[in-house]
Amino acid sequence: MIVDYAVKNVESVPGIYKPVEFWQLEDQNPPAKKCHESSVFTLKEMEEATNSFSDENFIGKGGFGKVYKGTLRSGEVVAIKKMELPPVKEAEGEREFRVEVDILSRLDHPNLVSLIGYCADGKHRFLVYEYMQNGNLQDHLNRIGEYKMDWPKRLKVALGAARGLAYLHSSSAVGIPIVHRDLKSTNILLSTNFDAKISDFGLAKLMPEGQEIYATAMVLGTFGYFDPEYTSTGRLTLQSDVYAFGVVLLELLTGRRAVDLNQGPTDQNLVLQVRSTLNDRKKLRKVIDPELPRNSYTMESITMFANLASRCVRIDSSERPTMSECAKELQLIFHTNTKGLGMALHTLRMI
Repeated sequence: MIVDYAVKNVESVPGIYKPVEFWQLEDQNPPAKKCHESSVFTLKEMEEATNSFSDENFIGKGGFGKVYKGTLRSGEVVAIKKMELPPVKEAEGEREFRVEVDILSRLDHPNLVSLIGYCADGKHRFLVYEYMQNGNLQDHLNRIGEYKMDWPKRLKVALGAARGLAYLHSSSAVGIPIVHRDLKSTNILLSTNFDAKISDFGLAKLMPEGQEIYATAMVLGTFGYFDPEYTSTGRLTLQSDVYAFGVVLLELLTGRRAVDLNQGPTDQNLVLQVRSTLNDRKKLRKVIDPELPRNSYTMESITMFANLASRCVRIDSSERPTMSECAKELQLIFHTNTKGLGMALHTLRMI
């Protein structure tokens, strides 16, 4: 059974920061190598980068705290996450901070957000990431962003996220598989070209070596993306991420939120709302995002996509595909849509 991150041979004193070299996984032999060293910043540098955390630089807020756009002394534009938690959650926040720094410093993949560095100055905690110009996926699907995503861009985002998760699950990163445990549309960030990068690794878990299940008494994640098997048994597996990914696929297909409390009691949960329609081509047309440009998709690709999403959110985790299989299917779906649109355009030109 894997244990949580611990500081070894160092007295735990509240408010005093312990260097990252003291953070390690017990029972992991040998420790995973770091892909790159994260830069260490001071509170003063964080204040300078964000113009004292001005409202003009504020770009969002999550469970960890506020996020600001910043410019480092080097001129690099970054996103700075500032930990702001009530006292009762400070210990939890400190753990997530340490996990995020340690895990992200070991990962290197184009579909995972890059950690530039961190700040642990006194009681202040900041995480510094590469800046993603197009924000997060949910904002675009809910019309907060100016750009309305067409089907090819949505497929590109799904494929990128699938590849990022497949990399985490493959064990090539740290020697053993990693479960993200909090995949959701707000944790999928988009570049200028709509390249998807998975972010927020504070709840990530390294799986027990040689085992496929991590048993826990505390279920963590985000409501609406929870794997039903994980919530009912407390057993976390790689397939828990697959379920959450399936929910994201449904968001991409429908343009709806995973949970929408503004809807009626029976329509608040997206999976429960659309599950029965995903393998019925006639009903499927009714759940396609009305904002999706009709000339950007073929029904064949939509049907294939819905079928994949349906299998990802199956209640029995053993019936779900792996993330590697998801990535391969999405590549085929992308090709099918491109080919279909090309034939449609050719036919139109012939008329």
